[in-house]
Amino acid sequence: MSIFSSNSKKTGKTCTVIVGCGRLGANIADSLSEAGKDVVIIDSNSDSFRKLSPMFGGMKITGDATEMLVFNDLDMKNVSSVIAVTNHDNTNIMVAQIAREMFHIDKVIARLYDPARECVYRELGIDTICPVILSTNEVDNLLFGGTTA
Repeated sequence: MSIFSSNSKKTGKTCTVIVGCGRLGANIADSLSEAGKDVVIIDSNSDSFRKLSPMFGGMKITGDATEMLVFNDLDMKNVSSVIAVTNHDNTNIMVAQIAREMFHIDKVIARLYDPARECVYRELGIDTICPVILSTNEVDNLLFGGTTA
């Protein structure tokens, strides 16, 4: 299955795969699509795709991204990055591991809710986004002007 849009003239690793079409995944997908990037978004619930903009120009795949069949159906040699932003830390780490270990994707980003798990991701060379840490840092910044007491 080709992951490039029909009007794409791009070559090489240029596609971003996003796993999880919640608010964050949909916003990332819309932003990348609007910028003319090739995007594939995967979610186990097809109703989740309603969060995408009507202008979304990427590919939508309904499936469980922890199952190898979903990735095997994609042309992974053209994937430059995988972003795992489901609501489940275990799913995100499994998707990240599949992308890194099985398909040798260089840029893998995973959202995690439990900051204690960050060390596991770091050991695997996976970048993380943790809403708890981001929010704590922003509250500190708003309260103390960027310095902690």
